Amino acid sequence: MEKSEKYFMKQALKEAEKAYKKLEVPVGAIIVKDGKIIARGYNQKETKTDTTKHAEIIAIQKASKKLQSWRLIDCEMYVTLEPCSMCAGAIINSRLKKVYIGTMDKKTGAVGSVLNLFEDYTFNHKVESKTGVMQEECEQILKKFFKELRKKNV
Repeated sequence: MEKSEKYFMKQALKEAEKAYKKLEVPVGAIIVKDGKIIARGYNQKETKTDTTKHAEIIAIQKASKKLQSWRLIDCEMYVTLEPCSMCAGAIINSRLKKVYIGTMDKKTGAVGSVLNLFEDYTFNHKVESKTGVMQEECEQILKKFFKELRKKNV
């Protein structure tokens, strides 16, 4: 039985929950090859004090290590929030086939919200994307996180 988009996005949401518990912006990502999860990642910018520790970058690094290649050909990513320009660039450069996005990021999104690195430019590799996968659930965890953060900072 083939696993569904919803199943894989639920796995990415589990990663976002890990970030949430560590007071990180709750974004999670997984990478799938041949119907199996080969890598997981969640935001760790605050924990690791490293601006590059986004969920997508961590998942790409783990997948590359597992496959012993920087080329993630025939792999797909599920991510709870639209990738920023850094992550969209890494996705293109790692040769991911397709990215499934939970919710869009109107402030820093680089796959359609602020700009679209996947479609508006002629890079050496084209990445397919699908948006709105479990959008409500992906939005809710972010809204809850920022609402709680604002309460703490009042």
